[in-house]
Amino acid sequence: MNRLEALRILGLDEDATVDDIKTAYKETAQILHPDRFATNKKLQERATEQFKNLQEAYEYLTSGKGARGARASGSPSQRSSGYSAESQLEARLAGIAAARVQLVAQRDVVLDERRNGILMTVIGGIVALFTGRRPFGLFGVVAAIASAAAVWGIVSIVSAQRTLNNLDEHIQELNAEQRRIMGELDDL
Repeated sequence: MNRLEALRILGLDEDATVDDIKTAYKETAQILHPDRFATNKKLQERATEQFKNLQEAYEYLTSGKGARGARASGSPSQRSSGYSAESQLEARLAGIAAARVQLVAQRDVVLDERRNGILMTVIGGIVALFTGRRPFGLFGVVAAIASAAAVWGIVSIVSAQRTLNNLDEHIQELNAEQRRIMGELDDL
């Protein structure tokens, strides 16, 4: 990993300060923390992977390995004194944009899961309906399996919908934060 990759993971530009890095890390960590996706194993696994990347980038940038040449020397206040409030707000906006991209990608995965649940419910229900008329033999087994698939599809739909609602809330929070920062930028 190099400095540019680490900054990209945090959604920051090359001129990011130590304060920008810390702020972007805290904001993105709140969004990507795997505990937020405890109801969906697949999303939790993806969030865990992305959270590890986030932590690795943060540790790289704050350990001194990702320091910017001569600008890395001196106290933190000396390093960040050359950056305006505007550039700091823009860095936060970049972090929000990166987090939104991650949430939208996760939302797309959950939409696919919900669509698969709907298909499973419909197909399982239809097969169970037609094979359930003969409750004995092979048709009875097929009807039982199709009924179980339909029930599993319903469970998948409900679970995916809960996760979608959660992701939508997070996206709305990001949008509200973006509007607030844009207002601060307009005031400058």
